[in-house]
Amino acid sequence: MSTKEKAPKETPLMKQYNEIKNKYPDACLLFRVGDFYETFGDDAIRAAGILGITLTKRGAGSDSETALAGFPHHSLNTYLPKLVKAGLRVAICDQLEDPKMTKTIVKRGVTELVTPGVALNDEVLHSKSNNFLASIHFGKKNIGVAFLDVSTGEFLTAQGNEEYIDKLLQNFNPSEILVQKHYKNQFKEHFGEDFHSFFLEDWIYKEDYAFERLTSHFQTNSLKGFGIEELQEGVIASGAILYYLSETQHNKIQHITNIHRIAEDAYVWMDKFTIRNLELYHSYNPNAVTLLEVIDRTLSPMGGRLLKRWLALPLKDAKKIEGRHEVVDYLKTNSEVLQNMQSQIKQISDLERLISKIATGKVSPREVVYLCNSLDAIIPMKTQALESTNEALKTIGDSLHSCDLLREKIKNTLNPEAPVAISKGNAIAKGIHPELDELRSIAFSGKEYLEAMEARESEKTGIPSLKISFNNVFGYYIEIRNTHKDKVPSEWIRKQTLVNAERYITEELKEYETKILGAEEKIHKLETDLFEQLVLWISTYIKPVQLNANLVAQLDCLCSFTQLAIENNYIRPEIDESFDLDIKNGRHPVIEKQLPVGTPYISNDVFLDNATQQIIMITGPNMSGKSAILRQTALIVLLAQMGSFVPAENVRMGIVDKIFTRVGASDNISMGESTFMVEMNETASILNNISNRSLVLLDEIGRGTSTYDGISIAWAIAEYLHEHPNKPKTLFATHYHELNEMELTFERIQNFNVSVKELKDTVLFIRKLVKGGSAHSFGIHVAKMAGMPQTVIQKAQKILKKLEKDHSGEALAGIKSDKEEMQLSIFNLDDPLLEEIKEEILNLDINTLTPVEALMKLNEIKRMLAKK
Repeated sequence: MSTKEKAPKETPLMKQYNEIKNKYPDACLLFRVGDFYETFGDDAIRAAGILGITLTKRGAGSDSETALAGFPHHSLNTYLPKLVKAGLRVAICDQLEDPKMTKTIVKRGVTELVTPGVALNDEVLHSKSNNFLASIHFGKKNIGVAFLDVSTGEFLTAQGNEEYIDKLLQNFNPSEILVQKHYKNQFKEHFGEDFHSFFLEDWIYKEDYAFERLTSHFQTNSLKGFGIEELQEGVIASGAILYYLSETQHNKIQHITNIHRIAEDAYVWMDKFTIRNLELYHSYNPNAVTLLEVIDRTLSPMGGRLLKRWLALPLKDAKKIEGRHEVVDYLKTNSEVLQNMQSQIKQISDLERLISKIATGKVSPREVVYLCNSLDAIIPMKTQALESTNEALKTIGDSLHSCDLLREKIKNTLNPEAPVAISKGNAIAKGIHPELDELRSIAFSGKEYLEAMEARESEKTGIPSLKISFNNVFGYYIEIRNTHKDKVPSEWIRKQTLVNAERYITEELKEYETKILGAEEKIHKLETDLFEQLVLWISTYIKPVQLNANLVAQLDCLCSFTQLAIENNYIRPEIDESFDLDIKNGRHPVIEKQLPVGTPYISNDVFLDNATQQIIMITGPNMSGKSAILRQTALIVLLAQMGSFVPAENVRMGIVDKIFTRVGASDNISMGESTFMVEMNETASILNNISNRSLVLLDEIGRGTSTYDGISIAWAIAEYLHEHPNKPKTLFATHYHELNEMELTFERIQNFNVSVKELKDTVLFIRKLVKGGSAHSFGIHVAKMAGMPQTVIQKAQKILKKLEKDHSGEALAGIKSDKEEMQLSIFNLDDPLLEEIKEEILNLDINTLTPVEALMKLNEIKRMLAKK
């Protein structure tokens, strides 16, 4: 038998399905069949697993048997978000014609392709988070990146090295990333496999194609007006995003009115390790509370999203920072203005996403009413801002658009209680369209007409129980009980016989039915047409509404900072031009909120500058609060440069341009790297990028290797930071108390310790930073507190005493004898070794020497001395 004969027979429906599925092989195809969306084959198996719906078989037992799973079409908004959140691309295939109007198979086609990064569905989106689609382009010199939130219209681009792009991906946390197929492996190698990625053909990533896409969309001749014409790789990445939108059937995108450059030099640099270590907006610890959760007092979705952006990109421009502080100061002093602003913000819906729905034509009548109500709430805010004595608030007030004509048009066109869907009816207000009003009076005066007709016919026939009713099969009918059957007029037409009654129709009833049912259809068509015209007219207001949304978001964030300052006793930081960081009684914003009620947070002073106290070496036992002091210092700087007040008694600081943290030993074993390798990678990144306004926070460096290796590396790193011409401000927490020796040699290193009180059998943590080094690490005390068995504790104490006795004096003696021998050797002027070492040192080019090379050279000289 031939292969052709063996092939299972394909039904017309499955033939149509397979043709459409072949166009979208990467997507889960939701195929509309009657009142259901069906999935077949592998799609059905995946969908059933994700949605928890029944998996059955189509054509069970036959050659064409295939898996089948479906759900009612009206449940799409329930099931679609679950599929998208699981990372699936979902192609929605609808019936494109009325099944009643065709005798062959219904015409079907994909009306929308919903992917994790391209979603407008409210159930998929989070109100206070953006849903970014990203695109990456690997250029010769740089990597380009673009971010688009199609639900708000925000479009951003940048380019830079791998580290910068990695940081941006952490900040913007895209739901989906587009990459050209040719660079699939490089993408996974550089950025890991945690992102939902989709790979596009290489021809899409071409400069002329991207330029044409962008200028065509924005209807401009160049990209100069957006300030991105120099960003070749960024432009290519942006063009790929617009291509992807058209491929996913998202063609109504006039709400994407602008593209912004992410200016790298305008914001504080924080690498991805710092963002992770400080737990700014997400944490790898499931029980951790993030900084964002503690500081977010925003009342609108736009404000919530903007606050997250401000946290990711703190400012470096002192004037802009001061501007935000001024507004917070004004609102804090004028509580009535603050309360009025907050009251209005609460009444504002998600303006950005509402106007995006207008542009995409996916808005409901009720949402248009919400848009109008939100714009109404802006008017008192505008008045209040203009009447304030703060210049920044006045500028915002002046920029807010009152949208008078837009608000008036919506109020005149729509009912205030407009429905959630135009198909529900009664969306358009009375008096807008005379024909609509007339049709409504026909359709809705039916009850009175039927009651009058019922009374008239009852009187005429003498049948008191005569009843006029309606059902979907017969339409309108008159029901007569069998006891009065003999009184029925001969001209009535019998339609149905029941057990106890007969149903009839009359000419008058048939005429009325035609008239009333025709009216309902016409009403629906007229309402739909009028609503579509209104939405089209509103779309001319996209830009002013988007501007309002942004200004409301700014006001919301500033009110949030004020509320935070009032509730938690935050103060205004003083920003000056110095290189100092002077914190008096600083507190950790997150930890202080986690303490039991009535427990005071132990605040601490930190002073760093470039001249006298550049590096603070903090020693103290584990659990004493060293890490908390490091983190709170970074968070105070971060909050200050976001424009917020800070948790302290007083703060005076110069602008910080980079914050680096290396906190704890975070394993990356899943990536095939040891703890120590990860630690060294992160630390190398810090040492290679420091500036004179950097803040460096190092915690337990060298912990991932042996003690002597660890001490050596920690010492070398601290020395490198001290000797670096940029003199970066550094907090260096360590449990190697041997590093306290550095204070004697290096003038800008100062020892501090987190104080503890030793009692007879335990240690009391006082958590106060005090001048001076720490003698030992109290590791055994901590082990005891953790519940370590008593025998282990006793054994450890014995070993510690022996080690301290055996090695402390010996080690110190060794250091001294090494020093003496070296001095004798160096000061013996006739020694040829001196000449050799002198030659080595003089031939060094210190400006180009890397830290590793310096250590190697030092080791070489040490070996030369050892031979001597």
